[in-house]
Amino acid sequence: MSAARQPSPTVREEAASAAAPPAAAPPAAAAPAPARASARARTPRARRAAPAPGVRPAPALGAGDRARLLEGRHHDPHAVLGAHVQQDGVSFRVLRPYAKAVTVVAEGLRAELHDDGDGLFSALLPLTGVPDYRLLVSYDGGEIEMHDPYRFLPALGELDLHLIGEGRHEELWTALGARPMEHQGVSGTRFTVWAPNAQGVRVTGDFSYWDAVGHPMRSLGSSGVWELFLPGVGEGTLYKYDITRPDGSHTLRADPMAQYAEVPPATASIVTASHHRWQDAEWMAARGARPHHQAPFSVYEVHLASWRPGLSYRQLAEQLPPYVKDLGFTHVELMPIAEHPFGGSWGYQVTGYYAPTSRMGGPDDFRALVDALHQAGIGVIVDWVPAHFPRDDWALAEFDGRPLYEHQDPRRASHPDWGTLEFDYGRKEVRNFLVANAVYWCQEFHVDGLRVDAVASMLYLDYSRGEGEWSPNEHGGRENLDAVALLKEMNAVVYRRCPGVVTIAEESTAWEGVTRPTDAGGLGFGLKWNMGWMHDTLRYASKDPVHRKYHHHDMTFGMVYAYSENYVLPISHDEVVHGKGSLVSKMPGDWWQQRAAHRAYLGFMWAHPGKQLLFMGQEFAQGSEWSESHGPDWWLLDSAYPAAGDHEGVRTLVRDLNRTYAAVPALWERDTVPEGFAWVEADAADDNVFAFLRYAHDGSQLLCVSNFSPVVRHGYRLGVPEQVPLWREVLNTDLEPYGGSGVRLLQPLRPEPVPAQGRPASVRLTLPPLATVWLRP
Repeated sequence: MSAARQPSPTVREEAASAAAPPAAAPPAAAAPAPARASARARTPRARRAAPAPGVRPAPALGAGDRARLLEGRHHDPHAVLGAHVQQDGVSFRVLRPYAKAVTVVAEGLRAELHDDGDGLFSALLPLTGVPDYRLLVSYDGGEIEMHDPYRFLPALGELDLHLIGEGRHEELWTALGARPMEHQGVSGTRFTVWAPNAQGVRVTGDFSYWDAVGHPMRSLGSSGVWELFLPGVGEGTLYKYDITRPDGSHTLRADPMAQYAEVPPATASIVTASHHRWQDAEWMAARGARPHHQAPFSVYEVHLASWRPGLSYRQLAEQLPPYVKDLGFTHVELMPIAEHPFGGSWGYQVTGYYAPTSRMGGPDDFRALVDALHQAGIGVIVDWVPAHFPRDDWALAEFDGRPLYEHQDPRRASHPDWGTLEFDYGRKEVRNFLVANAVYWCQEFHVDGLRVDAVASMLYLDYSRGEGEWSPNEHGGRENLDAVALLKEMNAVVYRRCPGVVTIAEESTAWEGVTRPTDAGGLGFGLKWNMGWMHDTLRYASKDPVHRKYHHHDMTFGMVYAYSENYVLPISHDEVVHGKGSLVSKMPGDWWQQRAAHRAYLGFMWAHPGKQLLFMGQEFAQGSEWSESHGPDWWLLDSAYPAAGDHEGVRTLVRDLNRTYAAVPALWERDTVPEGFAWVEADAADDNVFAFLRYAHDGSQLLCVSNFSPVVRHGYRLGVPEQVPLWREVLNTDLEPYGGSGVRLLQPLRPEPVPAQGRPASVRLTLPPLATVWLRP
């Protein structure tokens, strides 16, 4: 699904309100940002005086420089604007469109500049050095006192530029974008943007009534970075970059490094800084105590905007943590929350990689949500989308007039499935943009994990491409070596810089070594979604019980490759949309059988090797597909609804599954090694029965038995370890509180010396219909 086609505002459209100067001095609330910080509106006549003695015309500005300034093509406006020491004085030149007059004021100095036309003002003053001066800019009806932006040295250091040039700036967001700061003793905002193909770049925004002419930026050499410090501009300011393309045309762009953006469909970037005071130090210190693949890891996947529609980040911080904690999930996974123009993309078509979506509040509001989850003991995973970005012409696509973030080769740039563009992973600055972005979410927002979307589409040059639509790599293969290098670097940097964080790959192929460490030749992810397990088991569960025997090994095949990677078993949003139906609706039979099979499937899944993920709404057996427009059907749990108990029963089961799971190390300590699992019964196809043992490091065990037949099986014999004297039931998905029939084991089971399934001892038990039972010694 492609991103919404938002029309790109042109310079003319956004500057419409600034086509003429205001008839009177703007009120304080509407004044340009420099005025907000330091200006006082006053009548011109009260301060207007004759020019100071000795004021002479400044050396004439060359026609080329003048044209480049006014057309936005000048690479070094600071060389011709501001104050410069000359042989016979100090020349001042100011570019203030729509101004009536400009006066230089300093201690003991007041000199009105000559009007050179086109908003340019200049003069040569008989001074021996540049004073600490300000500008008094006169408009119809008032004057504004301000610092001259063109008297400041670059506010970006040489080390930053060196690291950017090397593609190794791991905190890139501190160097590029809009950063409020104090520079040379003056408060303002430093604007920096990477646009190496641009003839010129200007910053514009509400501080200039969206007229870009007066704020050209300077090029910082071969880095491709453009910079301008604007005194008086502060947090909350709206801005964009007016870029002059190589062909001389202009494009108005949001900041790729913006950390805050307008609420869509508006597209301007917003100057921001964090003031959040974190309260999660205890969580952050302890989160890496145990490797994730050896720890309980049960994930509740959430689309924040629709979990309970209309809630802000702050309101979600009050409601989501207690709900997830009550259900016993260890983590939440948030579908992409980076800024995106089209809500129907669910966040998977990102235009603002460094900005949490403003639909629910500002960046600090999102920090408050993460903080609240941590204080409730819940980890936070966010979806990260480095595979592609939309073509919206106010965002990343051909950002400076040529392919920049996307690949130069159109065949490599165009994503065949989603109508989007693929990143040029081989370009060091683009790789830096993505690696630093991964670090940014972990470092600035304290997130505990990144689930990387669509990894398979990154790894293969021929992904969804036919013959003649792709070209092989330098070795003649189909592997995208640049993407491989990017993923390895991202994982290595994130794990090095952010202890306790886990990265998770959504990778749907048999690529070898996805979760193998990078120093051993792997991609370096911590976990991988097991898409094969999900497809196989859902295919089995969707069959009528009488036909399930023909698909029996769909449920067992996952154990053939279970230890090839560190897996997560995902029942995600992708499985409950686009006509696939919800999890419970995939099950055959009447409503009772559907719910029973749903519960039995969850019991099997929670006991199976691998971590688990469940999408919102499936925890209470929502019958309809998920829709981002209204979210889960919470009304199904309303006590006034006749079948509310049916849905509440499934939610009660999920709560008990999570609590029992967390308390039983056999279910998670040895997920990724063969010693943690053993089949008891894998071939009872005619019975629709599966049974297996799970083992912890200390030898403690759990026996899981699933009966996917709608009939009760009495006296069912299963082989068990002979050294265990008694087995007791610890979970039964058929219990009446869950909505089941209530068939259960009334007393502990004592093994008999009767061989079964190759074991010298066995137990005889009653298997409830369409149910999973867990037993412990």
